[in-house]
Amino acid sequence: MVLILNGPNLNMLGRREPEIYGRTTLEELEELCEAWGAELGLGVVNRQSNYEGQLVEWIQGAEAEDFVGILLNPGALTHYSVALLDAIKSQPLPVVEVHLSNIHAREEFRRHSVTAQAARGIICGFGTLSYRLALLYLAEVLEVG
Repeated sequence: MVLILNGPNLNMLGRREPEIYGRTTLEELEELCEAWGAELGLGVVNRQSNYEGQLVEWIQGAEAEDFVGILLNPGALTHYSVALLDAIKSQPLPVVEVHLSNIHAREEFRRHSVTAQAARGIICGFGTLSYRLALLYLAEVLEVG
């Protein structure tokens, strides 16, 4: 099973700045991820929180819950959360950071990811397909299917 974590404000997908994040809602994105995971032979568990500490706890507990990888969209926490960075560093599972928008083409403060330095990689700018690409990578690295 792959744990998909969505951070602050991602519960507002489809309503918040659709010109940047698209019109797909979080619920629709979760359904897409479950379908894509099934195609790749990966079970998927979706979770979202607006609270940094909750995300940290989920990352810390992922291996104990028998997850085999983590797909993480930290939202705004991307740019300043040393707590998430440390949680990812303490996690032996592969972690892929994803973003719907191209953070490198956005405001200056959004162009730096604190959390990416502990992730296997970062996929951004492809809308919902960023999640599909991350799942594809995890299926490959985990040798699923």
